[in-house]
Amino acid sequence: MDPAYRVALVAFPGIRAFDVSVITEVWGTNRTDRGAPAFDLRRVAIDSTSVPMRGGLALAPDRTLTWLSRADLILVPGLDDHLTPAPAPVLDALRRAYARGTTLAALCGGAFTLAQAGLLDGRRAITHWNLINLLRTHHPRVTVVPDALFIEDDNIWTAAGTAAGIDLCLHLVRRSHGAEAAATIARSMVTAPFRTGTQAQFIEHPTPRADRDADTLAAVRDHALRHLHEPLTVAHLAARAGMSPRSFARHFTAETGATPLRWLLDQRIAAAQKLLERTDLPMPEVARRAGFGSEVTMRQHFASRLATSPRAYRTAFSIRSVTGSVAGGSSPIAR
Repeated sequence: MDPAYRVALVAFPGIRAFDVSVITEVWGTNRTDRGAPAFDLRRVAIDSTSVPMRGGLALAPDRTLTWLSRADLILVPGLDDHLTPAPAPVLDALRRAYARGTTLAALCGGAFTLAQAGLLDGRRAITHWNLINLLRTHHPRVTVVPDALFIEDDNIWTAAGTAAGIDLCLHLVRRSHGAEAAATIARSMVTAPFRTGTQAQFIEHPTPRADRDADTLAAVRDHALRHLHEPLTVAHLAARAGMSPRSFARHFTAETGATPLRWLLDQRIAAAQKLLERTDLPMPEVARRAGFGSEVTMRQHFASRLATSPRAYRTAFSIRSVTGSVAGGSSPIAR
């Protein structure tokens, strides 16, 4: 049996209870009976003293900072006061972990903690849209990306506010254990296994009048998901919506936070991931069913978006590694 994936939640006074709950729900709940991988989540602090949180809550650490040397992934929750200075031993431990090559991830205002450690200097990072200027002001050496849900730079991940922390945690599960594992956890949490778009769709704007095109666009997206294997174009989708391509693209982006082509690419990559995990179909057929047209095109998109190849992805995440057999290749993609 493979050893459990070791995850560390870094705790110190001022961390947000919500982010602690998200991390605990994703990584600290045993779902192995449903086919999810085994995780070993530890609450790591300077010592065993209870860590106070807002609302009368407290977190009981079960490991000290020395355990970070064993972790496969280190997670830093956001902060109630985003300028809360992290204890020096915590910052030193994060620097040492990064130097060892351990993956670091911060939720929401946790980016401020990584920035305090100097780990975001010269790197891209994201935080809640309402904190972007604050992060830029206090940490001018950080390249703050304003509209991502989460972002990675040199094995350091940061996420936008609140629910984007769920997105990042599920993505990190997907990255280490595959899309099926992330989907299993997402189903248990009654949330989407991934969201497309950026946090630009959540920034405060004057409330618009009801969009009469919303139902039409939802129907178009459903059509696209059922016909991913076809050579869909913006013009084709716009025609189904009864709009001009320019108007369709504008409404689509406003509703989803992604352009139609970017959204389609996200869906095709997700479809290919599922086929690679669940079937033994040859690569050209996977590419055809996912709508890439050719194996070469699929390979190029996997390299640019996932930093891997379809063959390497199948080797790492095929259900053969779990069950010893592969499901038949005739079933369609389930969305």
